[in-house]
Amino acid sequence: MEWIVTIGLDLAKNIFQVHGVAADGRVIVRRQLRRADMRPFFSKLPACLIGMEACSSAHYWGRELVAMGHTVKMMPPAYVKPYVKRGKTDAADAAAICEAVTRPTMRFVPIKTAEQQAVLTLHKVRELLVRQKVMLTNAMRAHLGEFGMVASQGPGGMTQLFEMFRTCGDALPAFAHAALNGIIAQIESAEQQIKAIEIKIMAWHRGNEQSLRLAGIPGIGPITASAIAASVPDANVFRSGRCFAAWLGLTPRAHSSGGKERALGISKQGDGYLRRLLVLGATAVLRYARQTNPSRTWATRLLERKRPKVVAVALANKNARIAWVLMSRDENYVAPAL
Repeated sequence: MEWIVTIGLDLAKNIFQVHGVAADGRVIVRRQLRRADMRPFFSKLPACLIGMEACSSAHYWGRELVAMGHTVKMMPPAYVKPYVKRGKTDAADAAAICEAVTRPTMRFVPIKTAEQQAVLTLHKVRELLVRQKVMLTNAMRAHLGEFGMVASQGPGGMTQLFEMFRTCGDALPAFAHAALNGIIAQIESAEQQIKAIEIKIMAWHRGNEQSLRLAGIPGIGPITASAIAASVPDANVFRSGRCFAAWLGLTPRAHSSGGKERALGISKQGDGYLRRLLVLGATAVLRYARQTNPSRTWATRLLERKRPKVVAVALANKNARIAWVLMSRDENYVAPAL
């Protein structure tokens, strides 16, 4: 029996599709596996190359298959799609994955450790709670505005609105008072949970050398640094800092033809969470830096001819490239002379 050298594995919740080929490309196995059959099947196979699409459970299965001695490579689903031949079936997807994983120009996704996924879970839950808190505060403002209670914008205005509700809330109808009390309880609960999660993120940040190095860059704090360190297991998978910035969607989108080059706005592809954190950090450097630093000086000169938001994105791009250098070379940030 010929050995399987390459397998395309289409992941799912319960039913997995396997497409295995020999060295000459002939199909050796094409079958479905249930979740309980995955480990027995792959543990009996000789070491081979296994391709998978990067999805929610891909990192888990990647770690499991690597522990069995296999070589696992994950690819973005968008890069596998062109290899699908007619129709959308699990068998066609597995065959396309098997073909795509052998392409010399294919780009792969590094496998994250369980610890890195746990830290990213903290970030995702924190982001969810922040969105819920914003929704609740907006609802609180809208409902109290219907009864003539209005306050200024920002966290200070929200505190003022809570005080107005506590002092003048008895004048509200009983049903409205009961409903808004529930919203306030949810807001306070969300704030407590956000603080608890941030404490855990800070604890991991202080114990991670790479995250500490990244936090030295102006515009990158512990939240952004820990998110980058957990999201990028190996910075050397990117050829340069520009490739890393392009992965974050911070580089111009090319639209060129016939020798005429045209650069549009940023592509906004890749990891939107990291991109948003970097842009927010760059905006904070532009607005709130109390002392002169090289990043603010560079951005100030750029502000003379560009809009503030464009400058913030440009500074985020620059910080992403600096972060790649620190991660790929294991160096600390050294501010250039002003």
